Amino acid sequence: MRLLKQLLAVAAVAFVGGQAAAAVDGNALLTLIIGVVTAVLAVLVYARVVRWSERRAPVEVARDGAGAALGRGLLIGVGMFAAVIVNLVFLGDYRVDGMGSVMGAVGLFGFMAAAAVTEELLFRGVLFRIVEERIGTWLALTLTGLLFGLSHLLNKDASLWGAIAIAIEAGGMLAACYAATRNLWVPIGLHFGWNFAEGGIFGTEVSGNGSTKGLLHGVTSGPALLNGGKFGPEASVYSVLFGALLMIVFMWLAHRRGNLVPLRRRARAAATATLAQ
Repeated sequence: MRLLKQLLAVAAVAFVGGQAAAAVDGNALLTLIIGVVTAVLAVLVYARVVRWSERRAPVEVARDGAGAALGRGLLIGVGMFAAVIVNLVFLGDYRVDGMGSVMGAVGLFGFMAAAAVTEELLFRGVLFRIVEERIGTWLALTLTGLLFGLSHLLNKDASLWGAIAIAIEAGGMLAACYAATRNLWVPIGLHFGWNFAEGGIFGTEVSGNGSTKGLLHGVTSGPALLNGGKFGPEASVYSVLFGALLMIVFMWLAHRRGNLVPLRRRARAAATATLAQ
């Protein structure tokens, strides 16, 4: 029941914030304010419901070190997407066709902040964390990664390949990030940095949600397999490659730090063998 309680609480904040943002669509400043308020409120609600339903301190969203962790994630996310753009530029599949909109980027900042925080709380803070306790890290990563990818099929220009790409480069990679760090600030920063760089800086499509107005007016061309087509560069093979590589690195760190949760049956068998000795 704690999974359901936590999901409903955070989802309610996300829904109300989304409706408020839709109501002021076109007003960048109000979108920024609503997005930031939604993000902050979602964290507070998550912390409160975890404390209530699990009788513990929500250390995964502790304030101590939150700024530094967000910054690390932000740098990784921006760097990862910049690497995708560099490869597209090298192939002639991305170019800057003038400046975009500063106010458009401001609005996107708020929208992306709310999306990154609520999605990480829902998918990594609630789903992955609780499911991992039952079936172990690897199976939980696979299952929640697939769910995260499938959730993007609801977007305007969604595609099956785009959902698969998201499942690997975001769903799997961000779950691995949480497993390695055991806090939600790094994956939140990474998620936000990736999305804001994609739409707010380089001005490309984000997860098939339609055109965006970032700081630059980015134009992609060439094969959809490389530039992601209407879904955006998240459906690029470069994004999948870099996301998969980061996932491997994070899982290696999780293993090295002793953060991997084994499958319950294996853990029980190991405990039984130890007692027998």
